[in-house]
Parts: sequence; structure tokens; C-alpha cells
Amino acid sequence: MREQTVPAPEAGGGARQVELPEDRFAAELAFLASYDEGPRPPGWRLTPRAVVLFVCGTDGVPLTAPDGGKLAVSRKFVGDRSLVERCVVTLAGERGLLLVGEPGTAKSMLSELLAAAVCGTSTLTVQGTAGTTEDQLRYGWNYAMLLAKGPSRDALVPSPVLRAMTRGAVARIEEVTRCLPEVQDALVSLLSERRMSVPELAGGEDGDSTVHAAPGFTLIATANLRDKGVSEMSAALKRRFNFETVGPIDDLDAETALVRGQATAALARSGAGFSVDDTVLEALITAFRDLRTGRSAEGWEIERPSTVMSTAEAVQVATAMGLGAAYLGDGRDILRTLPGHLLGTVRKDDPADHARLLGYWDGPIRRRAETGAPLWRTLWELRDELG
Repeated sequence: MREQTVPAPEAGGGARQVELPEDRFAAELAFLASYDEGPRPPGWRLTPRAVVLFVCGTDGVPLTAPDGGKLAVSRKFVGDRSLVERCVVTLAGERGLLLVGEPGTAKSMLSELLAAAVCGTSTLTVQGTAGTTEDQLRYGWNYAMLLAKGPSRDALVPSPVLRAMTRGAVARIEEVTRCLPEVQDALVSLLSERRMSVPELAGGEDGDSTVHAAPGFTLIATANLRDKGVSEMSAALKRRFNFETVGPIDDLDAETALVRGQATAALARSGAGFSVDDTVLEALITAFRDLRTGRSAEGWEIERPSTVMSTAEAVQVATAMGLGAAYLGDGRDILRTLPGHLLGTVRKDDPADHARLLGYWDGPIRRRAETGAPLWRTLWELRDELG
């Protein structure tokens, strides 16, 4: 492990655990707004081409704005550029976008980035659960004002979706398939008619009881393929979305770089003062990819565990190992903690996955150790750590 200087926390509680993309990448968003002055869909902050550049980056190549300013845009989503382009075209057509895929494939992150680039905010979000109500998609009331003055627009408490409609912005629905059918059905009329009726306002001093969507309004939803959710989406609702599947990262180097960057950033936020060793990352990412696909890099068959060995989980394990070394380190090789962390990840869904992890140790790890590779020989010697 190598030491890293960590800035002191801001006074007065100003530091945040997680920054919104519109805040974290504000300089890039402002630059791209001036860089590409081409046509923009109604209500958009950036052109569709600039949105793709914001999400996918410029591979270190600086762009030159009309005013002479230069900036290399960072890559934020590690995935297929054509997928991002299709998502942007869907949003430009004001059609609903549904991102589906295995847990941990950055669906939520992609939806946040797209919303931040298109309308400047990623916060107009509803988290779908079995307890999500129709009011959370439509509106509620400030009951003190309601009792004092009766139904009025001042007493209305708009949902994030209703706020997005009035602003011409992007609303986000996380885990839409976990919502009950009546909640999902509320989206059908919103995406079809682009308006929301507020019958309580009918006949009141505010006049019109219908809220119409401003140009630019659309909706991004996410759903996990592993989690069937509380109810299946209706055919009517499915027809109002364009489906895009977000898959695992194909490239080993790209996944390693992503895990390294996110784990290092998490360690820096904690003040631990350590980054993640490349040797540990090599073993960690290789094991995750082997178990995720059911086949080793050498082509050996592996019995896949039932849990999802996602990149997001790999980031959490890398971060936990780094924190352990920083706070509890006693001079031991950090690689020795990897078996225990892998076991904790694999056994989340099914205790029988313990045996599958042992089979992985007795298969690919043993065979790699027999070739004399020091990394895998050390891991093979740690087999007893799995119990």
C-alpha cells in the first residue's frame, strides 16, 4: 500500500459523503454547454452530442471551446458508447427510458449522469419499493395550509415527477418493478397524456385543475433482472418505455481501473490515507470475473454462485480491504484478507455458495498456484481461511 495525502474535512459540516453529479462535474457541464452550440431539444442544457461526451468522456483528448478554452472530459460510465447514444436519442424524443440489468451494473449511476447533463439536476427521484404510494408519484398536501385555506396550488406538495413535469426536466424512478400495480399504472397516463389532473383544485380560485408537462419532460426508470420485484410491469406500461440493457463490464483493464478509482476515492473520503494495491486488485477483479461468468480467463469451467458478483461489490470489497489495512493493519499482507471478504460476498444469497467458492479455490486457484505464480500460490495457501 502507498500513502496518499488526504485533505482535511471542511469546517461546519460542509463535506458530503456523496456529491451529486451536477455538483461534482459542474465545470465539465459548463464547458460542454459552451463547447457545442448546436441544436438542443426543448428544455435541454446540453446538445445530445455533448451529453454523450459528458457520460463517455474524451479519452484524455482535450476539447477546444469557441472561446479558446480547453478541457478533457472524464469518462464516467464504463460501458458501450452506442448504449449511451441510444439512451440520449430516447430522451431527446421525450420517450420513457427503462434501464434494466443485473444488480451493480451502474444503472442508477447512468440515469443520474443523463439527468444531470440533460436538465441540470438528478434529484427529481422516486425510490420504488413495496411501500411506494401513488401520492409519491403524483402529489400530496401541506395539511396546515389545506385546513387554513382549502385546496390551492400553494397547499399542493408536488412529487418529484410533478416537479419534473412543470420544469420540463427528467424524473427518475428507481426499481420501478418493486412498485405495486396501481402505482405503476399511474405512470401510464403520465407518459401517454403528459398531464396530471388535480381534481381537488377544480372550481377553486386557482382555476385549471390540470398540470401540463412542459417541453423536455421525460422519465428514466431502472429495474433489476435478478429481482422480479413486487409485480410484473403491465404491457401498457412497457410500451411506453424504450428498454436498454446495461451489462457487466467486458474489459478487464477497464473494470480494474474503475474499481481502483472508486475504491481510492472512498478511502480518501474516509481519511484512511491509503490507496489500493495493484496486486490485490488483480486477484480481486480476476476472482469476481471468474465467478460472475462461470468460466476462468483460461477457459476452465467454474460453478457460478447464485449471488451477483458485480463491479459495485468489487468496489466495496476493495474499499473494505483498504480500510482494514489503514485502521487495523498489523503489518500483515493485505492479500491475506481477500478470502474472508470473498466469502462474505458469495454467501449473501445462498449458504450453498460456500461450497462453490471452495470449488473455485480447489480448481482455478490451485491450478494457477501450480504454475508457480506467487500471487495465486499465496491465495491457495489461504484456503483454510474459508472454513
